[in-house]
Amino acid sequence: MIQRRAQSSIIGSLQRFPAVAVVGPRQVGKTTLAKAIAAEFPRAIHLDLERPADLAKLADAELFLARLADSLVVLDEVQRLPEVFAVLRVLIDQDRHPGRFLLLGSASPTVLRQASESLAGRVSFHELGPFDLMEIRPQGEGLIRFWERGGYPLSWLASSDADSFEWREAFIQTHLERDLPTLGIRVPGLHLRRFWQMLAHSHGQLWNASRLASSFGVSAPTMQHYLEILESTYMVRRLLPLTANLGKRLIKSPKVYIQDCGLLHCLLGIRSVGELYGHPVAGASWEGWVLEQLARVLGPAWQLSFYRTAAGAEVDIVAERGSRRLAFEMKLSTAPKPTKGFWHALDDVKPEAAYVVAPVEAEYPLAENVHVIPPPVLMERMLPLAG
Repeated sequence: MIQRRAQSSIIGSLQRFPAVAVVGPRQVGKTTLAKAIAAEFPRAIHLDLERPADLAKLADAELFLARLADSLVVLDEVQRLPEVFAVLRVLIDQDRHPGRFLLLGSASPTVLRQASESLAGRVSFHELGPFDLMEIRPQGEGLIRFWERGGYPLSWLASSDADSFEWREAFIQTHLERDLPTLGIRVPGLHLRRFWQMLAHSHGQLWNASRLASSFGVSAPTMQHYLEILESTYMVRRLLPLTANLGKRLIKSPKVYIQDCGLLHCLLGIRSVGELYGHPVAGASWEGWVLEQLARVLGPAWQLSFYRTAAGAEVDIVAERGSRRLAFEMKLSTAPKPTKGFWHALDDVKPEAAYVVAPVEAEYPLAENVHVIPPPVLMERMLPLAG
């Protein structure tokens, strides 16, 4: 059992809110985490709404759940029964006390909107993603293997690279053919897989719907729709440009990343660390992997963006929270040398500290408040800033 960092914050929310929702992609360990949390409560019942027997118990959901007012009720795969949110609102309003319902759901924009509207003021949302560095804490070559396999539990814990790759391939197929239709998304799986693979080849690049549409043979709005599907189901991250008015001509298009690098490498047919190092996407993959680790460790309180000007000033990530600003540049090199554009970007952005994140053994300075740093050391430093 790998301890999830979200566990303590979810338990804290259950002590304050009558309902807590944990959302995220399938196979990231939501059910395992819920069972660990339920063990902390004296009375708990777990209903998996993908099991016909459990779903049948909620034929009259209000009657069944009303008898469990003193228990923590875990509703797993709650997106299978969206009408239950209205029932939960009634029950909570009749007997409002913390820790009544723990809701687990795969990503669905419609379901999340229904939950937010029906349970406004009654529910706290938490997002659970694949494992991050602070949960795995890999040592030595394990760090590079974690980057190559990604953070989905069954991919990371597989006994061999071949087994890990096979699991990821099956996950992609299941997501397209089973998960998306279950969420009410009607797009041919073959089309969406081809689009997903096109995104993998342009991982970390500026989003250009017209260029992709031309290659795909469809309209730009269709490309935008496909992107929104993968983004809403936590498969893709859209990183927006910094919007601060710095008196510069800023690039305004977002950058797009496959969220889990293990899935990225599978989509590109990369089966091992050796193949990864020799692939043209390696540098962009490292950039996206560090971006995901930062996003998970810093949490939603920090706004992440990138900075790029028409004149060539550029830094991969700018993290902002209130008046605080940090900058990050990713380099897949044991002797990283930032470009002039990086230094010009620091002059423009003026962060309190900047980090060049590289696979080096130890941290060392490049300039005042600018350090080359290995990912594990960086995440340890960022962890106290999360919130």
